Amino acid sequence: MFRHLGWLVGLTYKSSSKRLADANPALPPPQLRPPVAMLDAVQEIAIYIHRFHNLDLFQQGWYQIKITMRWEDSDFMGTPARVVQYEAPDLGSDDVYGVWRIDDTDNSFSTQPFRIKYARQDVFLSIMISFNMSLAGNEGLSSSAVLLKFELMHAPISGNRSDLQAALDANPAAVHEFRIPPKALLGLHSYCPVHFDAFHSVLVDVSIHISLLKAPYKHQSKVSSDRSIAEGVGGETSESNQEAGQVASAGSNGIMLLKSLLAARSILLEELQTLSKALDQEIDLTDFISKMDNMNDSFLQENLVAADDKVSGQGKPQNGLEKANGASGSRTGELPRSISRGAILNSFNSLGDQVLYLWNTFLQFHRFNKTKILEYLRDTWAKDRRAEWSIWMVYSKVEMPHHFLNSGFDESSNSGGHRRAPSLWKLNDDPAQIAATRAELHRRSIAQMKINNRSIQDLHIFGDPSSIPIVIVERVLNAPRRTNSENSYLRHLDVLNAPGLQSVYGSESVNKQSGYSSSKKGRVLKIVVFVHGFQGHHLDLRLIRNQWLLVDPKAEFLMSEANEDKTSSDFREMGQRLAQEVITFLKKKMDKASRSGSLADIKLSFVGHSIGNVIIRTALTEAMMEPYLRYLHVYVSISGPHLGYLYSSNSLFNSGLWLLKKLKNTQCIHQLTFTDDPDLQNTFFYQLCKKKTLENFKHIILLSSPQDGYVPYHSARIDMCQAASLDFSKRGKVFLEMLNDCLDQIRNPRLENRVFMRCDVNFDTSSYGKNLNTFIGRAAHIDFLESDIFARFLMWSFPDLFR
Repeated sequence: MFRHLGWLVGLTYKSSSKRLADANPALPPPQLRPPVAMLDAVQEIAIYIHRFHNLDLFQQGWYQIKITMRWEDSDFMGTPARVVQYEAPDLGSDDVYGVWRIDDTDNSFSTQPFRIKYARQDVFLSIMISFNMSLAGNEGLSSSAVLLKFELMHAPISGNRSDLQAALDANPAAVHEFRIPPKALLGLHSYCPVHFDAFHSVLVDVSIHISLLKAPYKHQSKVSSDRSIAEGVGGETSESNQEAGQVASAGSNGIMLLKSLLAARSILLEELQTLSKALDQEIDLTDFISKMDNMNDSFLQENLVAADDKVSGQGKPQNGLEKANGASGSRTGELPRSISRGAILNSFNSLGDQVLYLWNTFLQFHRFNKTKILEYLRDTWAKDRRAEWSIWMVYSKVEMPHHFLNSGFDESSNSGGHRRAPSLWKLNDDPAQIAATRAELHRRSIAQMKINNRSIQDLHIFGDPSSIPIVIVERVLNAPRRTNSENSYLRHLDVLNAPGLQSVYGSESVNKQSGYSSSKKGRVLKIVVFVHGFQGHHLDLRLIRNQWLLVDPKAEFLMSEANEDKTSSDFREMGQRLAQEVITFLKKKMDKASRSGSLADIKLSFVGHSIGNVIIRTALTEAMMEPYLRYLHVYVSISGPHLGYLYSSNSLFNSGLWLLKKLKNTQCIHQLTFTDDPDLQNTFFYQLCKKKTLENFKHIILLSSPQDGYVPYHSARIDMCQAASLDFSKRGKVFLEMLNDCLDQIRNPRLENRVFMRCDVNFDTSSYGKNLNTFIGRAAHIDFLESDIFARFLMWSFPDLFR
């Protein structure tokens, strides 16, 4: 049933009709080039699987990766063509069993099974499989994309290995699909990380390499001519006239293939030169370029209309395969008078040989530089994330007012007191509603958008673009004191959209702003503490942790358990427990780092969800945390009620809080709702905001959602509240004091280069349906824990904030 088995490096496999020639950068001898029955080409897609890294698999056991690919618009499958095992696996190990295989029944390739026993385990597979996607007989499919499918097969550990393969074949545990767009099929070299899904969180380091090639010859016959590749392409010989009679259809399809091969040659040549320069490894293409320059290209340039327009100087051509009637003045099946069928065939063979030579040169270069190529492509992929995912991100910058006053006015440096001015707020100026409307309009524009680029598309994201969360990123800047004639909230809504803004968040900018000296020698210990919310579990934030781990694999993570099943008590007690847990973890990691070498610095970051943010801030007020405050690095608040529930507009949720206070006397709920003391200025939250819990963080990121009914929108953003601006009672004054105290800490003049961002995450509510969770606003609150796409967008758009 299976054709191919192999496990040794350099093993010579028996040739078959499904395997191309081995990578050998030598031009085929001209005298061996036979005529072909028709002009035909194939897409060769080579997939290099470097490493399988276990991030967060729930189950131990045997795993295997299965790969298939097909045309998007049809059932035509790609055919496995050749396999290169770069390194011999340890066949004596108990963690590897069997060999890789190709299954003829579904044209699939499967790696050898391997056993996963613990988190962060690495399995180095070091294997390349190439698939051929034939264009023959598939007219109309030339503008189709290719769907690449990775399946994660799983089987439990058992004593009987004879049934292991049958167990692996039963059902895939997870699937991750990618779309290779038509523009990429002429040539592409790209990193493509495979993660599967939230319940099977792994990282498979994969790179994908694509080129359009002349199809393998189907006939063998002796050719009497002695032509070379460097001979004039436009010349017409008697032999070419004879060959022309054998061409079934060389009209517009032939011209289309010539244009495509020209583009493929240009891309391959440029990519080889780019890789050679980036890796500082010489690729000798002098002889090839010399022969190519000496060729008589006048035929191609004069008669292949618009060919140059389809090959850009940066290796990003339009896809010649997309336009079957690309030659102007040509009707289907007809050729311009200056182009003969024999000339097309001659040019096709010459170009095809050149592209094959460059492709084999790349494969040989990859054989000896596979790790460096993968690292270079991975770095390029990481740098492109912000642009790639900018479809779902809206950037703006706003000014942080010096002080908020009632009616939305901020304090003037010249004002003699807290003068109240008439309110400029309208009844319908609800910030949460404005934010939700803005995101919904952006989502509708995405639904009408046609995504047309060369990058490989992750179908977890690009499969249904309009269902992906919209992230509105606001960079908050310190503002000078202004006269009270300016309304800070109205200025706050003056959005400056993203093209120029993205540079503000760029890695170079953050590196320059970093408060850490690159001259320090020794290890930097990076610790991230994750704190769950009310009645939460210590693994609630594991999806965010996994994304952080992908951005910074060297970070250490503490998933706090100190308050699990204890979140109904006083925040002071919960903060003390968290502080003790953090210090114990810190000391353990510091001792370990010191034993292995000098410790240059410590970066202590916190991530909290819901009331976990209040617990974090309370822990930072503990005296035992004082020595560690100078190490605080990044604070990520996910829907945290930093200003409590003083102005909560969710009446149904407020009723639930009232019941918890009456029936269970939940102390933290009393504190959240400011009923823990008759005097508002003696309440827990008022006193917490007076303490310097935020000023020592280098960077602060506040995530909120206008769809979240569990936490007031303004409270999660540490922002002005419409109701408070109209409240002239002591209640309104207390709220404004709390707000200004928090912003004063964030405005800390000692950290001029601090990055402070507010990020609105807007989920697709169309999938919620009508249920209680949606009605009370719980669905969005929980979506922060059940989705990691918004975290992926943020972390890969601003990676230096998380390193």
